[in-house]
Amino acid sequence: MIDIFNTSIEYIKGVGPAKANIIRSDLQIYTFADLMTYYPFRYVDRRIINTVSEINDNSQEVQLKGFITALSTVGVGRSMRLEANFCDSTGSISLVWFKGIKWIKTKLKPKTEYIIYGKPSLFMGGFNITHPEIETVSEYNEAVKLRFHPVYHTTEKMKNCGLHSNGIAKIMGNLFDKASSDIVENIPKMILEKYKLISRKEALFKIHFPKNENDIKESRRRLKFEELFFLQLSIVASKYNKQEHTKGFIFNKIGPLFNTFYHNNIHFELTNAQKRVVKEINTDFKKGRQMNRLLQGDVGSGKTLVSLMSMIIAIENGFQAAMMAPTEILANQHYKTISKLLEGLPIKVEILTGTTKPKEKARIISALRSGEINLIIGTHILIEDYVEFQNIGLVVIDEQHRFGVAQRASMWKKNNPPPHILVMTATPIPRTLAMTVYGDLDYSVIDELPPGRKPIKTIYLPQSDRIKLIYFLKKQIAAGRQIYMVFPLIYESPKLELRDLMDGFERVSREFPMPEYQISIVHGQQKPEVQEYEMNRFINHETQILVATTVIEVGVDVPNATVMLIENAERFGLSQLHQLRGRVGRGGEQSYCILTTGDKVSNEGRSRLSTMLKSNDGFVIAESDLKLRGPGDINGTRQSGILDFKIADIAQDGAILQAAREEAFDLIEKDSTLQTEANRVARVFMQCQTYGKNIWSNIS
Repeated sequence: MIDIFNTSIEYIKGVGPAKANIIRSDLQIYTFADLMTYYPFRYVDRRIINTVSEINDNSQEVQLKGFITALSTVGVGRSMRLEANFCDSTGSISLVWFKGIKWIKTKLKPKTEYIIYGKPSLFMGGFNITHPEIETVSEYNEAVKLRFHPVYHTTEKMKNCGLHSNGIAKIMGNLFDKASSDIVENIPKMILEKYKLISRKEALFKIHFPKNENDIKESRRRLKFEELFFLQLSIVASKYNKQEHTKGFIFNKIGPLFNTFYHNNIHFELTNAQKRVVKEINTDFKKGRQMNRLLQGDVGSGKTLVSLMSMIIAIENGFQAAMMAPTEILANQHYKTISKLLEGLPIKVEILTGTTKPKEKARIISALRSGEINLIIGTHILIEDYVEFQNIGLVVIDEQHRFGVAQRASMWKKNNPPPHILVMTATPIPRTLAMTVYGDLDYSVIDELPPGRKPIKTIYLPQSDRIKLIYFLKKQIAAGRQIYMVFPLIYESPKLELRDLMDGFERVSREFPMPEYQISIVHGQQKPEVQEYEMNRFINHETQILVATTVIEVGVDVPNATVMLIENAERFGLSQLHQLRGRVGRGGEQSYCILTTGDKVSNEGRSRLSTMLKSNDGFVIAESDLKLRGPGDINGTRQSGILDFKIADIAQDGAILQAAREEAFDLIEKDSTLQTEANRVARVFMQCQTYGKNIWSNIS
C-alpha cells in the first residue's frame, strides 16, 4: 500500500515527465495518493448535447456536436490565435485558442465529427468558446458511460497540454486501473457500521466516477468523515500526550487574599458564566498537570476579571503571574484596570513595554528575578530571554491570535515545569473552528454579559444623510458623551476609493471646529508615546472625538464613549466590525454603532452589514463570518496550516465534525496508542500521513 501510493504521478499512463512537472507545479500533486484524493468540485451531465441555436447570453457550459469547417491562424507573435468555425445543423460558432496552437492544429482533422465543451461568451456580436475541451465522437462515446462527469479545478497551463477536466478524468481512470486493488480501509469497522459509511475503496471510486447523485452523496459523506476523523484523532492524541507528560504546578490554596478581593474589591455580582469559568480554571490548577486553556468571550463579557482572579490564586500559592498583551495601548489599559481593582491588596503590579525607559526596565527585570513583583503586565518584551522570573506559575495571553505560535510557546521556558497558560480572545470562535484549530486545548466560554448593559443600537447611514449624522453627533457631545470615528486607511490610496483618516480628520475638524470641540487622532504609524498621549486625552475627557484606525480595535475602555462611527464599513471584516462596536456600550448610557459606506458595496459587503444590523451576539456573528469568509481567514488560522481540507467544509459539516471528534475521543480513551487489532487500520494510516503536523502545541 505505502509503496504504490507514494509512486510519482509521471508513472501513470497518460502523464509522463512533462505533464507531471506541470501538475506538480500548478496543483502540488506529486504521488498516486495525492492525485487520487484530488476531488472534483462539481459534476455535469455530459450525456446532454446542446445545439448552437440554443446558446444565449445566460448560457453556462454547453456541449455541442458537429464539424470544423474552417481553421485559420490570426495575428503574429504574442497576439497570435487559432480560430475555428464549428457547425452543427442549427448554426455555427467560433472556437478560439491563444495557447498551444501548434499542438491543437495537429490534433484537429477535417471531416471528423467532434464533441466540444466549454462556456460561450459574446464577442463582436457573435458567440465564441475560448479553449474548449474537444474530442472525437468515438472518444466521447467511450467516456460518456458516466452520467455525471467530474469537473476538476485546472489552470490555463494545464488546459493547454490536454489536462482539462476530461483529460484529468482519463488519467484518473488509468490510476484506478493500476492502483485500486491496493486501496485498503483506514477506519475501524465498528465506526463504519455505526455511521453506515461505505468502504474507502468504494468512496474513492464513486467520487471520481459516479453513476448517480446517490453515489456522489455517499462518497462525499464518507470522505468528509475520514478527513475530519483523522484530523481529530491527531488533535486528541496531542492533547492526551500533553496531559500525560507535561506536569504542572499545583495551586490548592484559596485563602484570605482571594477572598478579600472577591468580597471587598469587586463591587458587583459576577455573572454565572464568569463563576463557572473561574471554577473550571481552579479545577485545572489542582490536577498536577500544566493547564492549557482558551478563554473566549464576547466584548465586555468580563474576561479580564476572570483572568485576574486566576492570577490572584497563583500569587496566593507563592507564584508570580504575567499578562501579555499585543499592543502598548492594551497593556496600559490592563495595567490601569488591574491596578485599580487591586487597590488595598499586598500585590505588587508593574508594567513592562518596549518604551519603558532603560533605568526603569533594569529595575523591573531585577525585581522580577528577586520575586519582588507578583504580577507583571507587558507586551512582546516579556518573551525576551533576559526577562526572567523567580517563580512564574501562570501566564495570561490576551488577544492570543495577535501572537505567533513561537512567541506564545516561548513563555513555556520561563519555568520548569512550565507555567499554566490561559489564552484569551474577545473574538468569539465558531464551535466547529474551536474543535479544529484549538481542539487540543480545554476551552471555556463566557457567554453572558454583565447585567445592566444596554444593547448597542447599530444603524446604517448613507453618505447622503451626513447632515443628519453631524446633528446627532453634536447632540451626543452636548449631553457630555464622546465619539469614536474609525477609518480603514491612514492616507489616501490612489487604488482604493476609500475615505482615509487624514482627510477625515480635516473634514471632522471643519464640522466640529475649535475651541468648542477638541479632537484626538490615533493611528499605527505614530510613536507609542504619541498614541498614549492622544488616547489619554480622550480617556480623560479632554477631547470629545477620537479619529482613529483599527489600532483601537481591542482593549480601549472609555465608558463615557457612546458612539462608534465606522467609515467605509463595507471594507471591514465582520469580526473587526463587532470588535469596534464593542468599544462602546461600556457605561450606563445608550450607545450607538453607526455604519457608513461608499457608493459601491459588494454583495458580500452588504451581507456583512446586514448581519451587523440584525445581531449583537458575537457568536452569531462569528458563525456568519465563517460562512462568508471560510475558516482560513478567521482569526489568522490560514497560517496554522491545518485547515487546508480537500473535501470537508467546517462551515457546513459541523455534524460530521462533531461525530468524528466523539469517535476520536472514544478511540484514544480506550486505546491511546491504537494497538488493538480493531484499531490497527487507523494506526497504519496515521503513520503514513502528516495530518495535524502543525497543530501540536498550537496555542502555547
